[in-house]
Amino acid sequence: MAAHAAAAALVAIRPGLWPWVLGGILVDHMALSASGLWPRSSLLGPNWTRLPPGAASGSIAITIDDGPDPEVTPGVIEILARYRAKATFFCIGERVAAHPQLARSIVSNGHAVENHSQHHLHRFALLGPAGMKAEISEAQQVIASVVGEAPRLFRPPAGLRNPFLDPVLARLGLQLASWTRRGFDTMARNPDIVLRRLIRGLQPGDIILLHDGNASRTPSGRPLILETLPALLEVIAAAGLTPVTLRSALR
Repeated sequence: MAAHAAAAALVAIRPGLWPWVLGGILVDHMALSASGLWPRSSLLGPNWTRLPPGAASGSIAITIDDGPDPEVTPGVIEILARYRAKATFFCIGERVAAHPQLARSIVSNGHAVENHSQHHLHRFALLGPAGMKAEISEAQQVIASVVGEAPRLFRPPAGLRNPFLDPVLARLGLQLASWTRRGFDTMARNPDIVLRRLIRGLQPGDIILLHDGNASRTPSGRPLILETLPALLEVIAAAGLTPVTLRSALR
């Protein structure tokens, strides 16, 4: 807003400078757009792409988006229990409302349910402050009423956002959380390729992104996360790392 006001004033004083002023405004808009389209950017506000320095040594975070899904999430919970691993589920509010027992099962097994918006709108990054607040607040209320505790972290759909998001999160007391590495498991059909993307250069403090909702399927029709997760947990254990929830890092 300041840049636009300054540009208008400068053109009023020196009309001949309008090409330079217009170029400056375009650069400003391009920078804002690029920051919003880059999920790991911190230019629009605080954004976790790794666990904070205060997290326990040797910790790593597995985050699972777009659920809960009755066809996939129970299998994910079972695999995590088998390896005694904890995970963070970024859940969609309307799916929590549709499958409340499944959401409560996530929490009762020691995992965390966080906010991934109410409807997972593809146009979320185009919303204004009021639209973003409505999407996030409704999901907060739904999740809190179902699992008994309000989320403390938020991840926007596809990680895309705009400059209006950070003030909304600040007012709601939420922390934006992105990721260090992802396997593109909503598009790939080969679990080996997804696994290689996730474990290449794996380090303590990494935040890993997977999906139980909108999960891709292998050629045999099995959800990709159910094929990838056991091997991923084997690698994590062999590296001496401990999967923890993002919420534990907040503490």
